[in-house]
Amino acid sequence: MNYLPIAFPFFFLLAGIVTLLIILIQVRVLHFIYTRLGLSPVAVIMLLCGSLFGSYVNIPVWSLGEQEVVSGRVIDYYGMRYIVPVVVDWPQTIIAINVGGALIPTMLSLYLLSSRQLWGQGIVATAIVAAACHAIATPVPGLGIAIPGFVPPIVTALAAMIVSRNDAPAVAYISGSLGTLIGADLLNLGKVQGLGAPIVSIGGAGTFDGVFLTGIVAVLLASLWPRR
Repeated sequence: MNYLPIAFPFFFLLAGIVTLLIILIQVRVLHFIYTRLGLSPVAVIMLLCGSLFGSYVNIPVWSLGEQEVVSGRVIDYYGMRYIVPVVVDWPQTIIAINVGGALIPTMLSLYLLSSRQLWGQGIVATAIVAAACHAIATPVPGLGIAIPGFVPPIVTALAAMIVSRNDAPAVAYISGSLGTLIGADLLNLGKVQGLGAPIVSIGGAGTFDGVFLTGIVAVLLASLWPRR
């Protein structure tokens, strides 16, 4: 169940972005931004690296009935290339949870909701992002559910700045992560049957780029919004 959800060129691009952010955090250029999340620079670096490299790991949770599946393909969707792993004798669709694109963002989001007491703002902003992601999510044969990766960060930043001015970065991360996972993946699980995808990973191929970029771009944009 271990494979990169996106093609190597795009994965290396994301790795380059993470490397640049780590350098900027170390020289304290972005220090004030991520401290508004209530996290130390070391915690932010661990979060970025864990999310990126955790995208390689998928934890299977259940499977759908027998069907013909697609194997060993690269699917282009809105400029992004997603990987369909090579499988042999695999007459079913496995539903899995991606560590970097679902498990880590969800755990951090729950931590921020609890520690910062952002339940009200977080739920409202998450509902906005989830509705937007659900509206644009598309079932893709052989892949599962996919969304344009640039949409969640933009919607998330706007929702967070409207809902919570003082805690916009934290609300942006919460709503961007949970809203994308709920709106794009969880609410569309009923459409997975018959797509022929060998693995449908929640937070994996199709939505990982959206979740990962949201955690970076939305927080940066929301941090530019001045406190009241």
